[in-house]
Amino acid sequence: SELIKPYLGSKYKVTEVPKSLIFYLSKHSGPVNEIQWCPVREQSHMLLSASMDKTVKVWDAVDTGCCLKTFSCHSCAVRAARWSSCGRRILSGGFDSMLHLTDVETGKQIFSSKTEFRISALKFHPTESNVFICGGFSPEVKAWDLRTSKVLRMYKAAVQQTLDILFLPEGREFLTSTDAVSRDSADRTIVAWDFQSAAKISNQIFHERYTCPSLTLHPKESVFVAQTNGNYMALFSAQRPYRINKKKRYEGHKVEGFAVGCEFSPDGTLLVTGSSDGKVFFYNYHTSRIIRTLSAHKEACVSAIFHPVLPSLLATCDWAGEIKIWQ
Repeated sequence: SELIKPYLGSKYKVTEVPKSLIFYLSKHSGPVNEIQWCPVREQSHMLLSASMDKTVKVWDAVDTGCCLKTFSCHSCAVRAARWSSCGRRILSGGFDSMLHLTDVETGKQIFSSKTEFRISALKFHPTESNVFICGGFSPEVKAWDLRTSKVLRMYKAAVQQTLDILFLPEGREFLTSTDAVSRDSADRTIVAWDFQSAAKISNQIFHERYTCPSLTLHPKESVFVAQTNGNYMALFSAQRPYRINKKKRYEGHKVEGFAVGCEFSPDGTLLVTGSSDGKVFFYNYHTSRIIRTLSAHKEACVSAIFHPVLPSLLATCDWAGEIKIWQ
């Protein structure tokens, strides 16, 4: 992409809050569950989207706003999809309980496997590019190795569903957010695991009686944020014992049962989140104040993600199947 080239060698500039709409991408016929920019900087004009319409799409979301590829390997809603670290493959999981690794160029499945549960969360290991973790409507979370097409390890939690998975730096530990909130107890909402031993490190991280539909890591500091169904984001230490920061709460947006994603800007100064009323909220990470809101969509905005190279480019998606690119 010609637009990205000048930024590749330079240090990332300060993130600015986008103000205007550049592209309106509307080819999905169902809600968009997940979007992700390609992690390879030279190819980061490509945006991946996974939808309830059973498809995964790849867009040129920087130069043209065109749909480049559509993959229809799933027979039910695609709940999770991730780029491989090389940018040549896409891992997807859906409500058909299928896992597929698709070659972006040819559209062929390099790996396919049926799991025992509907899949709702997928994450690649940060340093082992052939390993990923898969969770969904099951008390188990599984680590897979793509080289052998086999399950490496199983992590057993007394829960019904995994909502999100977050690797901590280096990948020695990871967190799962679950739907295990009962009237008398809020433990097990966020569980920390040792990746190698499959041992549970902690299930006493978050004590409020809200589920946490998404987790995100700060790019520079050892902290992570959990989106909560209490209509606020909570800040935690990413080091044991993962204490909550009681002085900071990011509130103002609405979650209302949607799997609303949140993310830090690449420079770490902003925290951005969608909202069930269709808005996007930009918070100052340090002060936790709202800097600006963007009226982005008519339906629930479930994801807002900053471009990894271009300082003020933002992609958003919603429950009506729309994706928008802002600058």
